[in-house]
Amino acid sequence: MSHEQNHRAGAGRPFPLGSHLCDEGVAFAVHAPDAESVDLCIVTPGDPSPVETRYRLTERTYGIWHGVVSDAGAGTVYGYRVSGPWNPEAGHRFDPNKILLDPYARRIIGALGDAQRLLPYRDDPFGPPSTLDSLGHVPLAVVTAPQDVTDRSRLETDWDRTVIYELHVGSYTGAHPSVPEPLRGTYLGLAEPAVVDHLLSLGITAVELLPVHACLTEPGVRARGMRNHWGYSTGSYFAVEPSYASVPGAEVDEFRTMVDTFHDAGIEVILDVVYNHTCEGGVDGPSLSWRGFDARGYYLLDERGHDIDLTGCGNTLDAASPTVVRMVCDSLRYWVTELGVDGFRFDLASTLGRPGGWRFDTRAPLLTAIAADPVLCRTKLIAEPWDATGPGYQVGGFGGVWSEWNDRYRDTVRRFFTGHGGVRELASRIAGSEDLYAPTGRRPWASVNFVTAHDGFTARDLVSYKHKHNEANGEDNRDGTDNNLSVDHGVEGPTDDPDVLAARDRHVRAILSTLALSTGTPMFLAGDELGHTQHGNNNAYCVPQDTPAAQAHAIDWSTRDDDLTSTLARALKFRRNAPVLRQQEFFAGRDTPSGEPDLMWFDVGGTEIVGDRWNDDSARTLQAWVDGSDVRIPTLRTEGSPAPTFESALLVLHSGGDADIVVPDHRRHGPGEAARYVPVFDSATPDGRPASTEPVASGSSVRVRGPIVLVYVSL
Repeated sequence: MSHEQNHRAGAGRPFPLGSHLCDEGVAFAVHAPDAESVDLCIVTPGDPSPVETRYRLTERTYGIWHGVVSDAGAGTVYGYRVSGPWNPEAGHRFDPNKILLDPYARRIIGALGDAQRLLPYRDDPFGPPSTLDSLGHVPLAVVTAPQDVTDRSRLETDWDRTVIYELHVGSYTGAHPSVPEPLRGTYLGLAEPAVVDHLLSLGITAVELLPVHACLTEPGVRARGMRNHWGYSTGSYFAVEPSYASVPGAEVDEFRTMVDTFHDAGIEVILDVVYNHTCEGGVDGPSLSWRGFDARGYYLLDERGHDIDLTGCGNTLDAASPTVVRMVCDSLRYWVTELGVDGFRFDLASTLGRPGGWRFDTRAPLLTAIAADPVLCRTKLIAEPWDATGPGYQVGGFGGVWSEWNDRYRDTVRRFFTGHGGVRELASRIAGSEDLYAPTGRRPWASVNFVTAHDGFTARDLVSYKHKHNEANGEDNRDGTDNNLSVDHGVEGPTDDPDVLAARDRHVRAILSTLALSTGTPMFLAGDELGHTQHGNNNAYCVPQDTPAAQAHAIDWSTRDDDLTSTLARALKFRRNAPVLRQQEFFAGRDTPSGEPDLMWFDVGGTEIVGDRWNDDSARTLQAWVDGSDVRIPTLRTEGSPAPTFESALLVLHSGGDADIVVPDHRRHGPGEAARYVPVFDSATPDGRPASTEPVASGSSVRVRGPIVLVYVSL
């Protein structure tokens, strides 16, 4: 490699951070408060090695080094070299032999190379610094032109109408026969009509994309010859992941096209974001970006300079640091205002509320900054309310503008349909988890209900495997949870046994239907409706390094289960047309205009469940009557008019074997002829349509085989 002698950059300004086109050329600004000097390095191709031209940034304001380079422009490739004290115990790891990626880079180019050249130390993280140069072995930043953000309206879909679909950009269309091959596994692949039409036919209102921040595989995974597939190893919080672009370098434009296409179809875009740790790992990891600029400003460090690891990934961003608060909020606003994103799911979000790594505090600086931001508070904010430690488990603890992944819903539904646990907690979960979210003043939709997610078994595997099978990950099957609450119905894995296959099919249909019909915000894992399998891998986060994005755990559309898809679509259509299932206030047992309570629970014999009857852990049937005469959704009310009346519904959930279920009489006030109900949904039929739509009377018996979910409406 070669480089020209230092040039002096113009003065510039400290804000905005990153690189931005200006009248004089390109303005650069980077945070490095303890550095002694900072060189901006513009890199151009050379033979046999890149040519590096260095510009000394001479101005430092608020700990930010800044300058203007007149002969730079859009497309300029650059990095930084930072000089300063080498004192690892104090968090100072400056090494000018490492060329660093701008933490505010909006596009990156290149890949990780020789792992040894990326380390800032020689043999010991607390020994002497490395003398190996990293140029050519680390991605660099690219100057980008600003996005056109004019005339782009926001959807802001009401939470009670929201149905989320979690998907991986590469895997979802990687084997889709209706997506042109060059677009499979890309942002533009998701924008294809066949994909959008499928989502709309299901009733999806929001896609939640696994991380699309530019990803750089963590050191331990690279050492095994693998790469991070899911994307939870962030290399830049502003750059769009380039591997999902159909044309190299076009990732920003293609991402924006995808967002616009979804918006045109009425579908919001939510991003899974990882502001809890970075790709740099622990103190023995590489110096790619943040560590080389300000390790103690970005990371939680102890008094000896070691990383405090609340994430299980080697490091933890310091949520109390103004540097981190600014970076995270700047990043979030960029994705909203310039790339059109509608919301965020925050991975290991409890770390954002543990300043200094101590106890969780809803008033922590970063959580407060996000919630108080006038742009961000109007987006959908979803917390994964735990981290890798016990004190980080905060389900129900976020409050305010936050919704949360509800793993208690997941575990309860799984447990019930494997024949364990009774119905006491099940009733709380399918009614919106009032015990978790009402104390902080939130509404039922704050509970993001799910039974499967990227992290764990698919729905098909949940009923086909008792045990995880993660050998392909290269960790001797040690990774991934052993607490799956799963069953195999008599055979572990694939089988041709028709009885086993039928039992599995009933099971999957029941859990997905329950999710669709529960109060709260449902989230489905992409491919579950198709019967997608990962062959028992419950932690499919990595693949061999040479695996193209479109081929990694690609959903097999050729074996799609059209009947299951139709069943889920029917359940979601009923949810959409039955406001009684998606109310914005919790059920309270209050009297309604019909004279009956808003919610009543019944057992297999049609008897109302009260008192000690809730403690029967052998119960395998739960019937819920929800009254439609007093639906609490403000947007459905007209000022000055009486509350509209909607259909009331009877939901039946049964997890046992063959049984006779007695249809209950929900009426408490006075005798009369039997109540009559019309069947509208049956999870056990091929498409969810009941075999008969003849009304059934209260007191009559219905023969079922579980697992099954039935829905009736009253006449």
